[in-house]
Amino acid sequence: MSADNIQGLDTLEAWKRSKDFALRTYKDILPLLPTEEKWNLNQQIRRSAQSVPANIAEGHGRFYYQENVRFCYIARGSLTETYSHITLAHELGFIPSALYKEIKKQIEELVRIINGYIAYLKRSKVGANEPGANHTLREDPAPYFTDNPEDPNPTASQ
Repeated sequence: MSADNIQGLDTLEAWKRSKDFALRTYKDILPLLPTEEKWNLNQQIRRSAQSVPANIAEGHGRFYYQENVRFCYIARGSLTETYSHITLAHELGFIPSALYKEIKKQIEELVRIINGYIAYLKRSKVGANEPGANHTLREDPAPYFTDNPEDPNPTASQ
């Protein structure tokens, strides 16, 4: 990985804002959850919030816009998952309404930024001419069996 790629990540608004969101989640949301949620809701929020900047970074490191777009979709999905967990935590009474409204607004803004970044990537098609960019890999599907496993003559399906 080149230093230019890392420096580019540091200037990428979608990554910076999603990293800030993950930090805020760690500092402002997770401490509010009760200890009995340590291995349940706490871990779910932690993982999904971390996933947002991590997937944007991974896509950025791919250099090919279709791969980058795919990881941005994953990041956006993780952000929506985080919103779902935080909404549940709010409805369970763990997060005060004022903080929930601020976090919701931050999530809505981050979705807008990620969507804008995806649109930019699709327009610019960065990496479209890189070696191997237009090649795809495909594996033939493995057969699976739908009959009784004890049947001596099972029928394979594709």
